[in-house]
Amino acid sequence: MVDAATRQRIDKWLFFARIVKTRSLAQKLVRDGKVRLNGSRLVRPSVEVGDGDRLVVSLERRDVHLIVRAPGMRRGPFTEAQALYEDVSPPPQAREALTAFEQAQRVPGSGRPTKKERRDLSKLRGD
Repeated sequence: MVDAATRQRIDKWLFFARIVKTRSLAQKLVRDGKVRLNGSRLVRPSVEVGDGDRLVVSLERRDVHLIVRAPGMRRGPFTEAQALYEDVSPPPQAREALTAFEQAQRVPGSGRPTKKERRDLSKLRGD
């Protein structure tokens, strides 16, 4: 059985590991069901995590997969926070790289017409 000294509340751990900026944001993340502990969704920020637990945290733009390595003692520098977990997140999907020409293309009819499009409309109307 895991010793109580090696376990810590999930909201404190997320804050100490620098996954979120504040402890209240960590509590909100847990209450909203965006944190999974060993595959099960959490709704109480008082649940304790320990060494070897697997966390999946759904952040705004990505999902972070972490393995807890140690409880935190304080919110220290980033290097200290990195020692609290092992990041096993899958690599982000590669975005299609658009060329500069493709980025500059405008879909006809979207937004304000260009000068050329206005001239073509004027010709069509007989102005």
